[in-house]
Amino acid sequence: STIIFIAGMMVMVEGMGQAGFFRWLCLRLAKFVHYRAVPLLICFMFIAACLSMFIDSITVILFLAVVTTELAALLKFDPVPMILAEIFCANLGGAATMCGDPPNIIIGTSLGLSFFDFITNTGLIAAFCFAATVLYFWLSFRKELSASDDLRKNDEAAQYPQPSEAITNRAGFFGAAVAFLCVVALLVTHAQTTLSVALIGVIAASLAVLVTLISEGSKKLAEILKKVDYKTLLFFIGLFISVSGLEQSGVLELVAAFIGTISGGSAAIVIIIILWMSAFASALIDNIPFSATMVPVIQSISGTMGIDIKTLAWTLSLGTDLGGNATPIGASANVVGTSIAAHSGHPIGWGRYCRYCIPATVIVVLISMLSLFVIYL
Repeated sequence: STIIFIAGMMVMVEGMGQAGFFRWLCLRLAKFVHYRAVPLLICFMFIAACLSMFIDSITVILFLAVVTTELAALLKFDPVPMILAEIFCANLGGAATMCGDPPNIIIGTSLGLSFFDFITNTGLIAAFCFAATVLYFWLSFRKELSASDDLRKNDEAAQYPQPSEAITNRAGFFGAAVAFLCVVALLVTHAQTTLSVALIGVIAASLAVLVTLISEGSKKLAEILKKVDYKTLLFFIGLFISVSGLEQSGVLELVAAFIGTISGGSAAIVIIIILWMSAFASALIDNIPFSATMVPVIQSISGTMGIDIKTLAWTLSLGTDLGGNATPIGASANVVGTSIAAHSGHPIGWGRYCRYCIPATVIVVLISMLSLFVIYL
């Protein structure tokens, strides 16, 4: 189910990108705030979080970072602060829903959780974290970005890009937008309609293929299908086989027993261990294999200690999704964002990245831990 859903969403997102949807959205927001850097920072953080609730954060950062570097050259500001904030919010938004980040897809499909289950649990906690994140990055970068606005106050001759320039095919653009809204509606209601996420993925791909064929022809469709990340899909297949081997051999039961032993049977300590262990591990290794490995572990802990499996699921989801923000290699979106910044002539070293993102990660993980205690214990 996970593999089919991700494959279908990949096809749909590629179609939306080709239609200019993401670039149009970024430029529309930039125009809305009159191309001022500080309001643009907040708008791009918001759109990064919102889009990542429904589509892969890698795609979100790919388009946002490119538009950010383009606007930075035009508006005379350093794009690095904005890209760092966008990366952080993309990963944060992904924690809010079942389809927002691959770890959540794995957790949701493995435990039979719905989109509504995630949005009303991790989504609520992610909203608290987002408010703190916006305040943190605003305090960190407002002076630096405000300086560029002051430099451009008297520059009346500046020519800013218009949102309409992003639309190369109006039929394809509106078709992609309608298809996206339909898929979002299916995801939100899949618990009521009983449609599986795999079927929704097939519908997403089918709509994207249909829109592209009608609006731009078979040649453009071939380009979109070639851009799908098949290597990642093969990685998922191999990953699930490996995790199943660990589960069948009893290794994961030993890990669960160890966590149960050191926690002394306390649900609060189990939450602390899983949350911070997930956050720390995800800062250093990709969070996808870690979450896949930990799902059977939390199932075993729930069975032996009597802790609600959903509480452990939300803990694992928040730890893996938020912990990946701490380092440039903690999540795929981080690697993509820093790579785009480097290609534009603004390399982001480990020192600068960690100086801003590690404190922000600690803040949101602490907020998550307190929220889990208050809501579920």
